[in-house]
Amino acid sequence: MANRMPTRSPELRKDPVTNRWVIFSPARAKRPSDFKSKSPENPNTNSSSCPFCIGNEHECAPEIFRVPADPNWKLRVIENLYPALSRNLEYPIVQNGDSSGELGVWGRVVPGFGFHDVVIETPVHSVQLSDLNPSEIGDVLIAYKRRIEQIKGFDSIKYVQVFKNHGASAGASMTHSHSQMLSLPIIPPSVSVRVDSMKEYFNQTGKCSLCEVHSKDLLIIETNHFMSIAPFAASFPFEIWIIPRDHSSHFYELDNEKAVDLGGLLKLILKKMSLQLNNPPFNFMIHTSPFQVTDSELPYSHWFLQIVPQLTGVGGFELGSGCYINPVFPDDAAKLLREVNVPT
Repeated sequence: MANRMPTRSPELRKDPVTNRWVIFSPARAKRPSDFKSKSPENPNTNSSSCPFCIGNEHECAPEIFRVPADPNWKLRVIENLYPALSRNLEYPIVQNGDSSGELGVWGRVVPGFGFHDVVIETPVHSVQLSDLNPSEIGDVLIAYKRRIEQIKGFDSIKYVQVFKNHGASAGASMTHSHSQMLSLPIIPPSVSVRVDSMKEYFNQTGKCSLCEVHSKDLLIIETNHFMSIAPFAASFPFEIWIIPRDHSSHFYELDNEKAVDLGGLLKLILKKMSLQLNNPPFNFMIHTSPFQVTDSELPYSHWFLQIVPQLTGVGGFELGSGCYINPVFPDDAAKLLREVNVPT
Protein backbone atom coordinates (compact mmCIF):
# COMPACT_ATOMS: atom_id res chain seq x y z
CA MET A 1 0.00 0.00 0.00
CA ALA A 2 1.44 3.39 -0.99
CA ASN A 3 2.42 5.76 1.80
CA ARG A 4 -0.06 8.60 2.32
CA MET A 5 1.12 12.16 1.94
CA PRO A 6 1.63 13.86 5.33
CA THR A 7 -1.34 16.10 6.06
CA ARG A 8 -2.11 19.03 8.31
CA SER A 9 -4.31 18.49 11.33
CA PRO A 10 -8.00 19.31 10.90
CA GLU A 11 -9.27 22.58 12.31
CA LEU A 12 -12.45 24.64 12.50
CA ARG A 13 -12.58 28.27 11.36
CA LYS A 14 -15.35 30.81 11.68
CA ASP A 15 -15.75 33.32 8.87
CA PRO A 16 -16.15 36.90 10.21
CA VAL A 17 -18.09 37.86 7.07
CA THR A 18 -20.55 34.99 6.60
CA ASN A 19 -20.62 33.95 10.28
CA ARG A 20 -20.27 30.34 9.11
CA TRP A 21 -18.15 27.62 10.70
CA VAL A 22 -16.05 25.54 8.30
CA ILE A 23 -14.20 22.30 9.05
CA PHE A 24 -10.89 21.98 7.24
CA SER A 25 -10.17 18.28 6.94
CA PRO A 26 -7.31 17.65 4.50
CA ALA A 27 -7.12 13.98 5.47
CA ARG A 28 -10.38 13.47 3.54
CA ALA A 29 -8.76 14.46 0.25
CA LYS A 30 -5.85 13.87 -2.03
CA ARG A 31 -3.16 16.50 -2.45
CA PRO A 32 -4.50 20.00 -3.22
CA SER A 33 -2.67 19.99 -6.54
CA ASP A 34 -4.59 16.86 -7.59
CA PHE A 35 -7.98 18.60 -7.45
CA LYS A 36 -9.45 18.66 -10.95
CA SER A 37 -12.97 18.90 -12.24
CA LYS A 38 -14.39 15.48 -13.11
CA SER A 39 -16.86 17.08 -15.51
CA PRO A 40 -15.08 19.94 -17.31
CA GLU A 41 -17.35 22.33 -19.11
CA ASN A 42 -17.20 21.96 -22.90
CA PRO A 43 -19.36 24.72 -24.36
CA ASN A 44 -21.66 23.76 -27.23
CA THR A 45 -20.54 25.66 -30.33
CA ASN A 46 -23.82 25.06 -32.20
CA SER A 47 -25.48 28.47 -32.38
CA SER A 48 -28.15 27.73 -34.98
CA SER A 49 -30.90 27.26 -32.40
CA CYS A 50 -29.62 29.59 -29.66
CA PRO A 51 -31.92 32.54 -28.91
CA PHE A 52 -29.07 34.46 -27.26
CA CYS A 53 -27.01 34.66 -30.48
CA ILE A 54 -27.02 37.81 -32.56
CA GLY A 55 -29.73 37.62 -35.21
CA ASN A 56 -32.05 35.56 -32.98
CA GLU A 57 -33.25 38.43 -30.82
CA HIS A 58 -36.87 37.79 -31.84
CA GLU A 59 -36.76 34.44 -30.00
CA CYS A 60 -35.99 36.09 -26.64
CA ALA A 61 -38.10 37.72 -23.96
CA PRO A 62 -38.38 41.54 -24.19
CA GLU A 63 -35.17 43.54 -24.20
CA ILE A 64 -34.41 46.06 -21.45
CA PHE A 65 -31.34 47.62 -23.09
CA ARG A 66 -28.36 46.76 -25.28
CA VAL A 67 -24.80 48.06 -25.59
CA PRO A 68 -24.26 49.74 -27.96
CA ALA A 69 -27.83 50.67 -28.87
CA ASP A 70 -27.65 49.45 -32.48
CA PRO A 71 -27.97 46.14 -34.40
CA ASN A 72 -24.31 45.24 -33.83
CA TRP A 73 -24.64 44.90 -30.08
CA LYS A 74 -21.94 43.61 -27.74
CA LEU A 75 -24.23 42.75 -24.83
CA ARG A 76 -27.94 42.74 -24.11
CA VAL A 77 -30.02 42.82 -20.93
CA ILE A 78 -33.37 41.08 -21.36
CA GLU A 79 -36.22 39.79 -19.24
CA ASN A 80 -35.93 36.13 -18.24
CA LEU A 81 -38.36 34.06 -20.31
CA TYR A 82 -39.04 31.86 -17.27
CA PRO A 83 -38.82 34.31 -14.36
CA ALA A 84 -38.74 33.22 -10.73
CA LEU A 85 -40.68 36.38 -9.81
CA SER A 86 -43.20 38.44 -11.77
CA ARG A 87 -42.73 42.09 -12.71
CA ASN A 88 -46.42 42.22 -13.66
CA LEU A 89 -47.83 41.79 -10.16
CA GLU A 90 -48.92 44.69 -8.04
CA TYR A 91 -46.01 45.04 -5.70
CA PRO A 92 -46.56 45.20 -1.97
CA ILE A 93 -47.48 48.54 -0.46
CA VAL A 94 -44.98 49.17 2.30
CA GLN A 95 -46.55 50.52 5.48
CA ASN A 96 -44.42 51.93 8.28
CA GLY A 97 -41.36 50.36 6.66
CA ASP A 98 -42.79 46.85 7.11
CA SER A 99 -42.51 44.59 4.04
CA SER A 100 -42.69 41.28 5.94
CA GLY A 101 -46.08 40.40 4.45
CA GLU A 102 -49.11 38.69 5.88
CA LEU A 103 -48.83 35.96 8.49
CA GLY A 104 -50.07 32.68 7.03
CA VAL A 105 -50.64 29.30 8.68
CA TRP A 106 -46.94 28.43 8.70
CA GLY A 107 -45.20 31.73 8.07
CA ARG A 108 -45.29 35.06 6.31
CA VAL A 109 -46.45 35.51 2.72
CA VAL A 110 -45.37 38.29 0.35
CA PRO A 111 -46.62 38.63 -3.26
CA GLY A 112 -44.04 37.34 -5.73
CA PHE A 113 -43.25 40.70 -7.25
CA GLY A 114 -39.72 41.19 -8.53
CA PHE A 115 -37.48 41.34 -11.57
CA HIS A 116 -35.59 38.42 -13.10
CA ASP A 117 -33.24 39.56 -15.86
CA VAL A 118 -30.62 37.94 -18.09
CA VAL A 119 -27.39 39.62 -19.17
CA ILE A 120 -26.19 38.18 -22.49
CA GLU A 121 -22.47 38.83 -22.22
CA THR A 122 -21.48 38.36 -25.87
CA PRO A 123 -23.25 38.07 -29.25
CA VAL A 124 -21.05 35.10 -30.25
CA HIS A 125 -22.06 31.64 -29.02
CA SER A 126 -18.55 30.17 -28.72
CA VAL A 127 -17.11 33.09 -26.73
CA GLN A 128 -16.98 32.77 -22.94
CA LEU A 129 -16.71 35.59 -20.40
CA SER A 130 -13.01 34.84 -19.84
CA ASP A 131 -12.39 35.21 -23.60
CA LEU A 132 -13.42 38.86 -23.53
CA ASN A 133 -10.85 41.58 -22.96
CA PRO A 134 -10.84 43.57 -19.67
CA SER A 135 -12.76 46.48 -21.21
CA GLU A 136 -15.47 44.15 -22.56
CA ILE A 137 -15.83 42.40 -19.18
CA GLY A 138 -15.96 45.89 -17.68
CA ASP A 139 -18.92 46.64 -19.97
CA VAL A 140 -20.73 43.59 -18.53
CA LEU A 141 -20.06 44.83 -14.98
CA ILE A 142 -21.29 48.32 -15.86
CA ALA A 143 -24.45 46.73 -17.33
CA TYR A 144 -25.08 45.15 -13.91
CA LYS A 145 -24.60 48.56 -12.32
CA ARG A 146 -26.90 50.30 -14.81
CA ARG A 147 -29.67 47.77 -14.26
CA ILE A 148 -29.31 47.92 -10.46
CA GLU A 149 -29.65 51.71 -10.62
CA GLN A 150 -32.86 51.29 -12.64
CA ILE A 151 -34.27 48.78 -10.14
CA LYS A 152 -33.34 51.03 -7.23
CA GLY A 153 -36.30 53.25 -8.11
CA PHE A 154 -38.78 50.61 -6.91
CA ASP A 155 -39.34 51.10 -3.19
CA SER A 156 -40.52 47.51 -2.71
CA ILE A 157 -37.26 45.99 -4.02
CA LYS A 158 -34.86 45.41 -1.14
CA TYR A 159 -31.98 43.50 -2.70
CA VAL A 160 -30.55 42.56 -6.11
CA GLN A 161 -28.59 39.33 -6.48
CA VAL A 162 -26.23 39.21 -9.46
CA PHE A 163 -24.99 35.72 -10.28
CA LYS A 164 -23.50 33.60 -13.04
CA ASN A 165 -23.91 29.84 -13.51
CA HIS A 166 -21.27 28.39 -15.84
CA GLY A 167 -21.85 24.77 -16.81
CA ALA A 168 -24.82 22.44 -16.45
CA SER A 169 -23.76 21.10 -13.04
CA ALA A 170 -23.48 24.73 -11.83
CA GLY A 171 -27.09 25.39 -12.83
CA ALA A 172 -26.74 26.81 -16.36
CA SER A 173 -29.55 25.82 -18.71
CA MET A 174 -28.01 27.67 -21.69
CA THR A 175 -24.45 27.27 -22.96
CA HIS A 176 -24.29 30.78 -24.44
CA SER A 177 -22.35 32.94 -21.97
CA HIS A 178 -24.75 34.85 -19.74
CA SER A 179 -25.43 35.91 -16.18
CA GLN A 180 -28.59 36.75 -14.26
CA MET A 181 -30.01 39.35 -11.90
CA LEU A 182 -32.83 38.60 -9.46
CA SER A 183 -34.38 41.61 -7.71
CA LEU A 184 -36.19 40.67 -4.51
CA PRO A 185 -38.88 42.29 -2.33
CA ILE A 186 -37.15 40.88 0.76
CA ILE A 187 -33.61 40.82 2.17
CA PRO A 188 -32.41 37.19 1.98
CA PRO A 189 -31.44 35.62 5.34
CA SER A 190 -27.82 35.06 4.24
CA VAL A 191 -27.51 38.78 3.44
CA SER A 192 -28.90 39.75 6.86
CA VAL A 193 -26.50 37.32 8.54
CA ARG A 194 -23.57 38.77 6.55
CA VAL A 195 -24.44 42.36 7.48
CA ASP A 196 -24.92 41.41 11.16
CA SER A 197 -21.64 39.46 11.21
CA MET A 198 -19.71 42.38 9.71
CA LYS A 199 -21.36 44.66 12.27
CA GLU A 200 -20.22 42.37 15.10
CA TYR A 201 -16.63 42.50 13.84
CA PHE A 202 -16.83 46.28 13.52
CA ASN A 203 -18.21 46.66 17.05
CA GLN A 204 -15.35 44.54 18.42
CA THR A 205 -12.51 46.11 16.41
CA GLY A 206 -13.75 49.42 15.02
CA LYS A 207 -12.72 48.19 11.55
CA CYS A 208 -14.35 46.71 8.44
CA SER A 209 -13.66 42.98 8.24
CA LEU A 210 -12.93 43.06 4.49
CA CYS A 211 -10.72 46.15 4.70
CA GLU A 212 -8.61 44.15 7.17
CA VAL A 213 -7.75 41.31 4.76
CA HIS A 214 -3.97 41.62 4.43
CA SER A 215 -2.64 38.04 4.67
CA LYS A 216 -0.02 37.36 2.00
CA ASP A 217 -0.68 33.63 2.37
CA LEU A 218 -4.27 34.08 1.22
CA LEU A 219 -3.56 36.59 -1.56
CA ILE A 220 -3.72 35.33 -5.14
CA ILE A 221 -3.21 38.54 -7.10
CA GLU A 222 -4.00 42.22 -6.66
CA THR A 223 -4.44 45.22 -8.92
CA ASN A 224 -4.70 48.96 -8.38
CA HIS A 225 -8.27 48.71 -7.12
CA PHE A 226 -8.97 45.06 -6.24
CA MET A 227 -7.45 42.01 -4.58
CA SER A 228 -8.30 38.35 -5.05
CA ILE A 229 -7.95 35.97 -2.13
CA ALA A 230 -8.77 32.50 -0.93
CA PRO A 231 -10.99 33.44 2.04
CA PHE A 232 -9.78 32.55 5.55
CA ALA A 233 -12.73 30.19 6.15
CA ALA A 234 -13.55 29.17 2.57
CA SER A 235 -16.64 26.96 2.49
CA PHE A 236 -15.55 25.27 -0.75
CA PRO A 237 -12.21 24.09 -2.16
CA PHE A 238 -10.56 26.78 -4.29
CA GLU A 239 -13.26 29.34 -3.45
CA ILE A 240 -12.12 32.85 -4.44
CA TRP A 241 -13.20 36.32 -3.32
CA ILE A 242 -12.46 39.51 -5.26
CA ILE A 243 -12.63 42.50 -2.92
CA PRO A 244 -12.41 46.27 -3.59
CA ARG A 245 -9.27 47.59 -1.90
CA ASP A 246 -11.01 50.87 -1.06
CA HIS A 247 -14.03 50.61 1.20
CA SER A 248 -17.25 50.43 -0.84
CA SER A 249 -20.66 49.35 0.44
CA HIS A 250 -22.60 49.13 -2.83
CA PHE A 251 -21.61 47.43 -6.08
CA TYR A 252 -23.40 50.20 -8.02
CA GLU A 253 -20.69 52.62 -6.84
CA LEU A 254 -18.34 50.97 -9.38
CA ASP A 255 -17.03 53.47 -11.95
CA ASN A 256 -15.72 52.81 -15.47
CA GLU A 257 -12.03 52.81 -14.50
CA LYS A 258 -12.57 50.31 -11.70
CA ALA A 259 -14.85 48.20 -13.90
CA VAL A 260 -12.03 47.71 -16.43
CA ASP A 261 -9.59 46.96 -13.61
CA LEU A 262 -11.99 44.40 -12.15
CA GLY A 263 -12.61 43.00 -15.63
CA GLY A 264 -8.90 42.31 -16.08
CA LEU A 265 -8.58 40.65 -12.68
CA LEU A 266 -11.73 38.55 -13.16
CA LYS A 267 -10.45 37.38 -16.56
CA LEU A 268 -7.09 36.37 -15.08
CA ILE A 269 -8.64 34.57 -12.11
CA LEU A 270 -11.05 32.61 -14.34
CA LYS A 271 -8.14 31.61 -16.60
CA LYS A 272 -6.03 30.49 -13.64
CA MET A 273 -8.94 28.51 -12.20
CA SER A 274 -9.62 26.86 -15.55
CA LEU A 275 -5.98 25.81 -16.03
CA GLN A 276 -5.47 24.55 -12.47
CA LEU A 277 -8.83 22.79 -12.08
CA ASN A 278 -9.51 21.46 -15.59
CA ASN A 279 -12.08 24.05 -16.68
CA PRO A 280 -14.61 23.37 -13.93
CA PRO A 281 -18.23 24.44 -13.87
CA PHE A 282 -18.50 27.41 -11.52
CA ASN A 283 -20.78 30.00 -9.99
CA PHE A 284 -20.03 33.59 -9.20
CA MET A 285 -22.11 35.88 -7.03
CA ILE A 286 -21.86 39.58 -6.22
CA HIS A 287 -22.50 40.18 -2.51
CA THR A 288 -23.50 43.79 -2.01
CA SER A 289 -25.50 45.80 0.53
CA PRO A 290 -29.30 46.01 0.66
CA PHE A 291 -30.71 49.19 -0.88
CA GLN A 292 -32.01 50.49 2.44
CA VAL A 293 -28.74 50.11 4.34
CA THR A 294 -28.47 52.95 6.86
CA ASP A 295 -25.66 55.48 7.20
CA SER A 296 -24.57 53.81 10.44
CA GLU A 297 -24.16 50.49 8.59
CA LEU A 298 -22.00 51.86 5.77
CA PRO A 299 -18.66 51.76 7.66
CA TYR A 300 -18.74 47.95 7.89
CA SER A 301 -20.74 47.02 4.76
CA HIS A 302 -18.27 46.09 2.00
CA TRP A 303 -19.23 44.38 -1.27
CA PHE A 304 -17.26 41.54 -2.88
CA LEU A 305 -17.48 39.00 -5.69
CA GLN A 306 -17.38 35.29 -4.78
CA ILE A 307 -16.34 32.54 -7.22
CA VAL A 308 -17.08 28.89 -6.39
CA PRO A 309 -15.75 26.13 -8.70
CA GLN A 310 -17.94 23.05 -8.57
CA LEU A 311 -15.51 20.39 -7.33
CA THR A 312 -17.34 18.72 -4.44
CA GLY A 313 -20.95 18.06 -3.59
CA VAL A 314 -23.02 19.24 -0.64
CA GLY A 315 -24.18 16.38 1.58
CA GLY A 316 -26.41 15.74 4.56
CA PHE A 317 -23.95 17.15 7.09
CA GLU A 318 -23.79 20.50 5.33
CA LEU A 319 -27.54 20.65 4.76
CA GLY A 320 -28.31 19.64 8.32
CA SER A 321 -25.72 21.68 10.23
CA GLY A 322 -25.11 24.73 8.05
CA CYS A 323 -21.38 23.98 8.45
CA TYR A 324 -19.18 22.94 5.55
CA ILE A 325 -16.27 20.53 5.24
CA ASN A 326 -13.45 21.79 3.03
CA PRO A 327 -10.60 19.37 2.21
CA VAL A 328 -8.27 22.16 0.99
CA PHE A 329 -6.78 24.81 3.28
CA PRO A 330 -7.15 28.30 1.75
CA ASP A 331 -3.43 29.10 1.86
CA ASP A 332 -2.69 25.93 -0.13
CA ALA A 333 -5.33 26.88 -2.71
CA ALA A 334 -4.00 30.45 -2.93
CA LYS A 335 -0.42 29.24 -3.43
CA LEU A 336 -1.41 26.91 -6.28
CA LEU A 337 -3.46 29.61 -8.02
CA ARG A 338 -0.69 32.19 -7.60
CA GLU A 339 1.75 29.84 -9.33
CA VAL A 340 -0.45 29.15 -12.39
CA ASN A 341 1.05 30.81 -15.45
CA VAL A 342 -1.57 32.11 -17.88
CA PRO A 343 -0.33 32.27 -21.50
CA THR A 344 -0.49 35.76 -22.96
